[in-house]
Amino acid sequence: MSKADNMLSILWMLKSRKRMTAKQLAEKLEMNIRTVYRYIDALCASGVPIVSDSGHNGGYSLLGQFNEAPLVFDLDEQKALIHAAQFAQEAGYPYGEKLNQAIAKLKMYTNQEQLHQINLHEKGLDVILPQADAAQVSMLQEVEVAVAQSSTLHIEYQKGYGTSTETRHLDPYGLVSWKSKWYVVGYCHLRGEVRSFRIDRIRSIVSTGGTFEKPADFSARQFLLSSVMPNNEKPEELISVKISGKEQALNDLCGHWFLIHGLVDRTRLEAHFKLEEKMVLNQLPVILLNYGRSIQIQEPQALKRRMVEVTKKLYEQYAAQVND
Repeated sequence: MSKADNMLSILWMLKSRKRMTAKQLAEKLEMNIRTVYRYIDALCASGVPIVSDSGHNGGYSLLGQFNEAPLVFDLDEQKALIHAAQFAQEAGYPYGEKLNQAIAKLKMYTNQEQLHQINLHEKGLDVILPQADAAQVSMLQEVEVAVAQSSTLHIEYQKGYGTSTETRHLDPYGLVSWKSKWYVVGYCHLRGEVRSFRIDRIRSIVSTGGTFEKPADFSARQFLLSSVMPNNEKPEELISVKISGKEQALNDLCGHWFLIHGLVDRTRLEAHFKLEEKMVLNQLPVILLNYGRSIQIQEPQALKRRMVEVTKKLYEQYAAQVND
């Protein structure tokens, strides 16, 4: 067994009994008693509250409050947990308050040297994501509980960017955080199929009291990705798109989440994609506008004409405002 495994074994034996001597621990773990002493010292250095009593009935024991203390983590593990918590908080994790309590408890039971190092690493990392408001966090908590308990929900859902809402009964299968937005994926009784719904567009939510059974092996993550990613499974339905330009601009373009799956060939100054026609004429022009004159469309002609239409409409919109 590794040193870490042996240390954890000592910890669990001390948690399961009131007191154990070094000799008893050495016999249980089949190791030298001096090795037990070293492991006990290492556990104490990591913040584990081990009490040593001398005398005939002496031995090692744990302070009572350690039953609620965290597991023993080394410095890198503690740093990773705290950094992960920073990402979760910025993403609008629904149990942020409990997460803060867990991190505070982690810091409480570490030693002073590790605490100093943790604070240095914590200050050295910042995460910037759109913040979820209190209403959305509350909504996320309700949906998360419904997912875990397989409870059918009654929701009022805002359609698109309008003000009208629709009543839906939803069997929530899972929550997904994607591109700074939270989605609930589940079976929509109104449409009779699995759908995804943005949490920030749910205006009200109530449990119906009903329950459901989630399909076996269903992945909310995979469903959401498949619903937003281009469908490149039928090559005969795809059209060729060739774009040339500056190398750095092409690097960025080829790494775009909407295009990366359609990339079929790349040279230093040209990229070749195979994409759905609908996507090429609707979403792609908006994406390409961000690159300005650093790229040039080589084909198809339909995309060039569409770019002219999009830019012309933008010109007319703002030209009218300037001339007013």
